[in-house]
Amino acid sequence: MTSRRGFLGMVAAAGAVALASRSRVAGAAASAGTNASGAMVLTATDVHVKDYPTVKAVQWIGEQLARETDGRISIRQYHSGQLGRESEAIDMARFGAIDFTRVYTGALNNAFPQTQALCLPYTFDSVAHLRRTLDGAVGAQVLKGFEARGLVGLAIYDSGARCFYNTRRPINVPADLHGLKLRVPPSDIFMALIRQLGANPTPLPYGEVFSALQTHLIDGAENNIRSFHSSRQFEAARYWSETEHSYAPDVLVMSKSRFDALSADDRERIRRLAAASVQVMRGLWDQGANEARSKLLEQGVQMNAVDMAAFRQAAEPVLRAYRDDATVGPLVRAIRALA
Repeated sequence: MTSRRGFLGMVAAAGAVALASRSRVAGAAASAGTNASGAMVLTATDVHVKDYPTVKAVQWIGEQLARETDGRISIRQYHSGQLGRESEAIDMARFGAIDFTRVYTGALNNAFPQTQALCLPYTFDSVAHLRRTLDGAVGAQVLKGFEARGLVGLAIYDSGARCFYNTRRPINVPADLHGLKLRVPPSDIFMALIRQLGANPTPLPYGEVFSALQTHLIDGAENNIRSFHSSRQFEAARYWSETEHSYAPDVLVMSKSRFDALSADDRERIRRLAAASVQVMRGLWDQGANEARSKLLEQGVQMNAVDMAAFRQAAEPVLRAYRDDATVGPLVRAIRALA
């Protein structure tokens, strides 16, 4: 049983977690651990809104857990960044202050090098190529790598192609990016890519992008079409360009200390349900992505195709540097073998 004092103590141990986030996590403490009836309530976080596919997928896991255990185990979700940024959620999960978190792989690149292979530019050719990869040995190897740093990798949720969007102009060739200030996640890969394409990378948390676009702190960003729509960033950035430069997915991880404390049966149950939730998420994603595109066009967002060959050529030096890496290179070659 996790008391409020114990919960706060775990958060304090995660020295990388910001003070502001501690207060939010402390507020969630009452629902963490074991409730008055003796049932186990696990906490889950996500920066996305409540109807986002990854949030819905974890909700499905919680519903199935409650059903299979007759209410003995359930999940309490904190969506929309209620408990802070993704970087903070990673630390809180590592130190056992929260149980699950869904995190974009770009935010994991520096701490978990194997995730870099999933984020590199033009490594994947399509959603089908990505899904074949994630469902096979490469996906399993990436998930296994989280255990070295206090996490258990449970599932990889694909999230479509990432494209550039901005407040200034359509992007047709890499030269159109020159001089633009673009938000990037805290990943060396994305910093290098934006510089290689001639733009100025500006690392910002996902939750700060909308205001940064409105105040012209940045000129644009890159993300998938579902996030571009659900975050309402299209209200400020009216140009969407189909660069499809990365298919970087999301990962559902769990605190290893919490996972190890469960019975063998419950550990197997969580792994099984998390794996099954991938198909739940994909169904929601495919439907939502098509709806997002239609709604963005209705709202007057200008969408354009790009010179894909020019972008691939411009990004090649970034990909080449990582292909020579001892950890990332073999994974990249395995990904390309599945194309």
